[in-house]
Amino acid sequence: MPLGVNERADAWWVKPVSQAIGLAILLGYANWAAFLGAEHYHFVAEGRDYLSPFYSPYLHPAWLPAWLSPALLILVFPLGFRATCYYYRKAYYRVFFADPVECAVGEGRKAYCGELKFPFLLQNLHRFFLYAALVFLVILWIDVVKAFIFTEPVTTTFSYTHLQPTGGHYLAVGVGSLAILFSTGTLTLYTLSCHSLRHLVGGKLDCFSCAVAGGPRLKTWSVVSVLNGHHMAWAWWSLFAVCFADLWVRMCSMGIVHDPVLVTFRHLFEVTSKISWIP
Repeated sequence: MPLGVNERADAWWVKPVSQAIGLAILLGYANWAAFLGAEHYHFVAEGRDYLSPFYSPYLHPAWLPAWLSPALLILVFPLGFRATCYYYRKAYYRVFFADPVECAVGEGRKAYCGELKFPFLLQNLHRFFLYAALVFLVILWIDVVKAFIFTEPVTTTFSYTHLQPTGGHYLAVGVGSLAILFSTGTLTLYTLSCHSLRHLVGGKLDCFSCAVAGGPRLKTWSVVSVLNGHHMAWAWWSLFAVCFADLWVRMCSMGIVHDPVLVTFRHLFEVTSKISWIP
């Protein structure tokens, strides 16, 4: 059937067009931020420690050329995980390749080889990218903790007997803290709702009661199955959240916006470092 030919009475084109616009904007920004905007991705000022998720973990080896973005060393695994994701494959096959553009709509091609040829053969690596994505989640949650720990400015107190610089750390919530939490939270939901993870934890079993640790695996599989039902939503929300977190960190670092402190917990958790010198 020729491309676009169909007998559907609904506005079938709205979904692929909106997905194309969304992917173009978010992926366009992500590429700029990761590969061309390799500055202002780490905001360490005003007591904050905000790191863009595109550049986590923080890597800045001495041998890295100034023109080469650290993201090139990091994003190969998160990018591989998204590019081989079952939902994203469906999305970009339809949006960019029109293969098919929608259900019961002509796609125009005469031959189909599936994912048996390069580069689509690499889609089979999705499970291995999942393992890397799970490791990255641990790193990203460490960044979340850092985003909620603010640093007091260091002051120096003089007396007749000693010199005592003081500074400390305390819990606080800034807009950047919430942006990084939102990014990591949605990334966690997106990763844990993965079809491959659902298969690994129990989807491949025919009998849970016959398997080793069948009870816990059934419970885990049930939770992942609930998350998996919203995998498409987590895919979109996580992509938006990562871009927003990077944008906020970047604007703070460039001095375009001021990161307001929403809540402070100085007395709930406070660590004060003191260095005394007695002559």
